[in-house]
Amino acid sequence: MKKFNFRKVLDGLTASSPGGSAGGGGAGGGSAHPGGTAGAAGTPREEIQETLTSDYFQICKTVRHGFPYLPTALAFDPVQKILAIGTRTGAIRILGRPGVDCYCQHESGAAVLQLQFLINEGALVSACADDTLHLWNLRQKRPAILHSLKFNRERITYCHLPFQSKWLYVGTERGNTHIVNIESFILSGYVIMWNKAIELSTKTHPGPVVHLSDSPRDEGKLLIGYENGTVVFWDLRSKRADLRAYYDEAIHSVAWHHEGKQFMCSHSDGSLTLWNLKSPNRPFQTTIPHGKIQRDGKKPESCKPILKVEYKTCKNSEPFVIFSGGLSYDKACRRPSLTIMHGKAITVLEMDHPIVDFLTLCETPYPNEFQEPYAVVVLLEKDLIVVDLTQSNFPIFENPYPIDIHESPVTCTEYFADCPPDLIPVLYSVGAKHKKQGYSNKEWPISGGAWNLGAQTYPEIIITGHADGSVKFWDASAITLQMLYKLKTSKVFEKQKPGEGKATAEIVEEDPFAVQMMYWCPESRIFCVAGVSAYVVVYRFSKHEVNTEIASLEVRLQYEVEDIITPEPEIIPQFPDASSQLPSLKSLSGSTNTVACEGMMKDSIPCLSVKTRPVRMPPGYQADLVIQLVWVDGEPPQQITSLAVNSAYGLVAFGNCNGLAVVDFMQKTVLLSMGTLELYGSSDPYQRQPRSPRKSKQFAAGLTELSDSPVSLELERCKSPTSDHVNGHCTSPTSQSCSSGKRLSSADVSKANRRGPGRPPFRKAQSAACMEISLPVTTEGYISRRAVLQQLHGISSFSHDERHCTAHTWMNKENRENSFSRSRSSSVSSIDRDSKEAITALYFMESFARKNDSAVSPCLWVGTGLGMVLILSLNLPASDDLRQSEPVMVSPSVWLSFLSEGCREAEGSSGKETQMLAGTVLTLKGAVLTFACLDCTGTLIHPPYEVWRDPHSADDGEKTRKRKLVMHSPSSSQDMGDHQFAVICSEKQAKVFSLPSQTCLYVHNITETSFLLQADVVTLCNSVCLACFCANGHIMTLSLPSLRPLLDINYLPVTDMRIARTFCFSNEGQALYLSSPTEIQRLTYSQEMCDNLQDMLGDLFTPVETPEAQNRGFLKGLFGGSGQAFDREELFGEATAGKASRSLAQHIPGSGGIEGVRGAAGGVIGDLTRARIALDERGQKLGELDERTASMMASAEAFSKHAHEVMLKYKDKKWYQF
Repeated sequence: MKKFNFRKVLDGLTASSPGGSAGGGGAGGGSAHPGGTAGAAGTPREEIQETLTSDYFQICKTVRHGFPYLPTALAFDPVQKILAIGTRTGAIRILGRPGVDCYCQHESGAAVLQLQFLINEGALVSACADDTLHLWNLRQKRPAILHSLKFNRERITYCHLPFQSKWLYVGTERGNTHIVNIESFILSGYVIMWNKAIELSTKTHPGPVVHLSDSPRDEGKLLIGYENGTVVFWDLRSKRADLRAYYDEAIHSVAWHHEGKQFMCSHSDGSLTLWNLKSPNRPFQTTIPHGKIQRDGKKPESCKPILKVEYKTCKNSEPFVIFSGGLSYDKACRRPSLTIMHGKAITVLEMDHPIVDFLTLCETPYPNEFQEPYAVVVLLEKDLIVVDLTQSNFPIFENPYPIDIHESPVTCTEYFADCPPDLIPVLYSVGAKHKKQGYSNKEWPISGGAWNLGAQTYPEIIITGHADGSVKFWDASAITLQMLYKLKTSKVFEKQKPGEGKATAEIVEEDPFAVQMMYWCPESRIFCVAGVSAYVVVYRFSKHEVNTEIASLEVRLQYEVEDIITPEPEIIPQFPDASSQLPSLKSLSGSTNTVACEGMMKDSIPCLSVKTRPVRMPPGYQADLVIQLVWVDGEPPQQITSLAVNSAYGLVAFGNCNGLAVVDFMQKTVLLSMGTLELYGSSDPYQRQPRSPRKSKQFAAGLTELSDSPVSLELERCKSPTSDHVNGHCTSPTSQSCSSGKRLSSADVSKANRRGPGRPPFRKAQSAACMEISLPVTTEGYISRRAVLQQLHGISSFSHDERHCTAHTWMNKENRENSFSRSRSSSVSSIDRDSKEAITALYFMESFARKNDSAVSPCLWVGTGLGMVLILSLNLPASDDLRQSEPVMVSPSVWLSFLSEGCREAEGSSGKETQMLAGTVLTLKGAVLTFACLDCTGTLIHPPYEVWRDPHSADDGEKTRKRKLVMHSPSSSQDMGDHQFAVICSEKQAKVFSLPSQTCLYVHNITETSFLLQADVVTLCNSVCLACFCANGHIMTLSLPSLRPLLDINYLPVTDMRIARTFCFSNEGQALYLSSPTEIQRLTYSQEMCDNLQDMLGDLFTPVETPEAQNRGFLKGLFGGSGQAFDREELFGEATAGKASRSLAQHIPGSGGIEGVRGAAGGVIGDLTRARIALDERGQKLGELDERTASMMASAEAFSKHAHEVMLKYKDKKWYQF
């Protein structure tokens, strides 16, 4: 039973009292103000007036970018010119002109089988795998379902909606055809039963309905295609079959000639059959387009099935026959293809991915006219292309949509809202030079809808890192997404030649250049990338092309915990002088020449080789420095877990589970390279148990077993496995973070044996895009923090019983489910006490480096996975002129501790201060996630930066070469106050300290039963707050500095690691995450943004007059059939056909247009919005009616005029003179 803590009750009462910080929160938390600590910084609660309240916050999704994940269906409205794509997850994406992109989702999540537009009516019908039809209203910015019809006894296989008809034909798996009224979504009593459609003498079932279409010549005739090769031409009036056609091979699709006298079928043997209605006994023509012609005149060899065929006619040229599939079986290596037959010419277009569906875009929506095709939309599994049919070489259109996000799997994301306005045009100008050529010169044919700029027009940039080492910059302003610039980070490294021995022994088997972490300073344009192979690349931006060598450094980070035999302080080395920490600096022009001989233990070898020759660097981001971690005593370098850069200081800092490195990228020197224990010096707050060297080395790769002994639920709930260092990419003793991808040599056998039996010495890089995994959930219903972070940072995991590694791979293996079968054990406590401690957060800022300092100075704040915070003081040269020559000194000043609950109880601190040699130690649970600094007025202090200047500019004057620094710290500290607020957030708690007194002012327990995945200090409405994303799905915001809860909504449960890895906050209430391997979902937590969202979204439906049908002519009207006189209402209506069986289908009313209104407002405002929408629709309909009336009057006047002329011409003639 949990002990009752009366002191915590008092703290809670204090926190909830007026003037105190509010407690509570749905994620489990509360604020506390430690007694006797607030006075150190005066009375900040009275000084700072916090402007943000809960009224400023609201969560809603804004827009989804990228390619629809797992597409299944395609539809096009030829009048509105909008495209709809259905997916296997029940989603629908509707695309129009660039900027018009709408996402809809079926609540059931059932796969979309087929989509049908009500052409130029602003509606869409979707048929789903759960045998339900839905009618979507597209006349609002957020489409909603008007009606649904659930079939209970039959499964839907095919749907067809004739142009300008309100009756939908529905084919089923049993072979029956039903008819649905689109307006009421009620089933008609008219049914075409399969046994009535086929001949009575037929003894076998024809199979499911695979095709339905009405005759272009006569709307009263319906063509029904069955899977077994039977085609029935059904007369709807007489309710009987006019003709039947049979073929030996199964039918996949049917296409009409526009005159309605012929139709074409595609079959499973790769053949196309052309049928004439006058002679249905056998095909008029049979061809196997890709079949080999036999010498003896036999039938050509069978080919792969032709899954779909379209037969489109042209007035001035031969018809187009377009089909997918049908290739020969002997060409197994050929890629999926689309074949275009135009006259005698046959063109095969090979695709990069399997074809899901395709549609031919034609000039007319009328099926009985010359179709005049001008483009083909091809939906692939991972791409969407449009082919131009008007040019003989069939070029493709340049796609304006951001559907290539997943070109290489996304591994990390960054989001920058309200960035400098000059960045977007600059990035676009350098990116435009690398665009591909050879696209069609025609305009993009999917041009429907209308896009509004909206009121919020601040610049936004999204950066995505990818598995192949590429980095993409996107313009995300005004809820759109457009590619700006692509950077290939792998170009700084040498390519590994096939078959060549890998002396460097990569620590990952695949994707050694995968981007793991990014840091960007928009003001100085400094960009830094950390790769999965333990390297960091610093980039500078230049508008000029250069040809230069790439400078590189090597850093040796080692964790020698096995050398600690006794806990006596004198055994632990003191913090050395910075000058002694400079490792042997290799040649700045390339990679090291120190290569271990084959069979020798690998040491001081980087994982990759930097190019040694001069490299041509185009305008844009150019590599300034490459920093690589090296092998240490046969152990590979651990992956980087934290990264920070400051352009004003000219420093880059990064850390992993072994230690911290600080590099001066201006002087190209290493300032600091130390293990975490060496950073502590004699002030290590943990009593780390000594280990034998052999045992420790066995654990060096972080790979041991888990014991199966049970653990108490309370410990399970309170423990945060970030204590096991997987908040970075270093792992707990249950899994291996990084090791060699090379086949072990004889000298490596002992190293392999130390890893343990049956465990591979390598792991594969993780993709944030493809981790479809089930997460372990305890009986309390929350996800295990340790399992989350092991998968989050790409760590293979091992089962208790099987001891096998579930290797996560990239997108080509994304369907393989990787799940954790184990539960956490009592080894959690040992994990929390494990000697390795990852560096999880880094932050450069101008702050008070030591207690009771009188002035701010450059500092580096370091946070670890065990909750420790170290402030490193940076001693920079006094003047900028000496910056390139004098060394920068780094020294520690203060430790703050963010300990786990277990450690706190063990040490008996109970939240009290503990004086140590290096400074003050305070307790707080969880690994450190983020830092920020506020001035005495509560305003966010931005880190200093250097104003960008082109490093390769032709103007080399002294004024241009001198650096211009911007320092955001208060210039007159006497006037603005003599203190700052340091905001530090861990995975469990947030704390605000007063500096320089280092007094804790505010504490908020964010969560007890879960943990934070992401936390950032962001600006909103000219104020600042702390935004948090919790693993239990909660999105929370806290005021600063008082840490009052402002928002707590259970929004997004973390169902896979993709969300956890890519979720990021930005300023102005913006956030995003990777919702699928191919899509980015953006959302807002700002009430103002939610209110303005309706104005920013594009319109899917715009009033467009339906083109008039061509004049059929007197003879065609007289002998061309009776389709115009066909009255479906009379035939299918209840009066004639009766009612359908109630048990056959169930009608489900939808929310319709009210759904979109509810998202915007409720109550009276909602009623007004609904009334306005109704008035708009009524006015639109009245306008269309006026236009039609005017058109009819003009036609009547023209007819009257011609009739009068004919009367005058023949007025005086006799009948025999005609």
